[in-house]
Amino acid sequence: MKTIKNRICDLTGIAYPVFQGGMAWVSEARLAAAVSNAGGLGIISAMNADAGYLRTQIKLCRELTQKPFGVNIMLMSPFVDQVAQVVLEEKVPVVTTGAGTPGKYMPGWLQAGICVIPVVASVAFAKRLERMGAPALIAEGAEAGGHVGELNTMALVPQICDAVSIPVVAAGGIADGRGIAAAFMLGAEGVQCGTRFLAAEECQIHLTYKQKIVSAGDTDTIVTGKKLGHPVRALKTPFTRKFAQMENDHDITQEEADKYGAGALRRAALDGDEQTGCYMAGQSAGLVKKIQPARDIIEEMMQQAAALLKI
Repeated sequence: MKTIKNRICDLTGIAYPVFQGGMAWVSEARLAAAVSNAGGLGIISAMNADAGYLRTQIKLCRELTQKPFGVNIMLMSPFVDQVAQVVLEEKVPVVTTGAGTPGKYMPGWLQAGICVIPVVASVAFAKRLERMGAPALIAEGAEAGGHVGELNTMALVPQICDAVSIPVVAAGGIADGRGIAAAFMLGAEGVQCGTRFLAAEECQIHLTYKQKIVSAGDTDTIVTGKKLGHPVRALKTPFTRKFAQMENDHDITQEEADKYGAGALRRAALDGDEQTGCYMAGQSAGLVKKIQPARDIIEEMMQQAAALLKI
C-alpha cells in the first residue's frame, strides 16, 4: 500500500501518520496494540486512573505489540504526578497530553527521550509549547469528541501550521481518507482519530456504544458544559439531553455537574447504559458506517487519502 512518510513518521517510528486518540474508558492496551500493529500509533489513556492501572496497561500493550505506542496523560487527573513518573520508568516512546499545560513534566520527559506531543486548541498555546521544546503538536478542533475548544479544525489547523515550525497532527472530525487528505492540504503531517476507532473490532467498549456510533447521523452529537468552561461533545442521549436542560434552566454549579456526571463515561463504555451513560463522540460519527478491524480502518483511510493526494 502506498503511504505518506514524513516528520511525524520519523519522530514516532510509525509506518502511517495516523494516531488513535486517547479516550477515557476506551483507549486501553488491546486497542492501542491493534492500532500500532497496523502501522499507526496506538495510545493508552491514563484518564483519571492511578499509577498501578497505567503500568499494567503498558506492560500488556508491550506483550501484544513490538511497535511504538503512546500514553495520553490528562493533566487534570488527581494522579498526574504518579502517571508522569510511570511513563519515565516504563520508557514509553510517545506521550500526548491534554486538559492542561505539561510544562512541569516536559523537561524530564524530553531528557528521557520521550516524544512529547501535546494537544492544543489555539495558536498561542501552540507557540508556547514549541518554545518549551515540544517536537510536535496535535491541533484539535471542536468537531472532536470529549473535551473541546472553540475553534473548528478547518480554521485551527492551518493557523497553527503557519505559526510553528514543528510538525502538526490534525484532530477533530477526521474519520476517513478525505479527512486525512484535507488535513494534509491544510499543512498537517498526521491525523488523530478517536471516534473512528470506537468502531474497531479490537475496541473493548460495550457493543451498544459501537452500535450507537455506526448508526449516528450528522446532527447526533451535542456539546454540554459550556457554561462551566469545560465543554464536552457526546452523542445525544437521555443523559446529555438532561445535562443540557439543567444548563439552560438555571446556572448549574460545578458541584451539581460533577455529581450528575459521576461515572457516566464508565457506564457507557463498560455497561452500555443507555439512560445514564455518556457516549463521548465527535461529529465524525456520522461518517462511521461499520465495525471492522483496526488494520482495515487504517488501510482504507490511507488508500483513499493517497489516491486523493495523488501519491
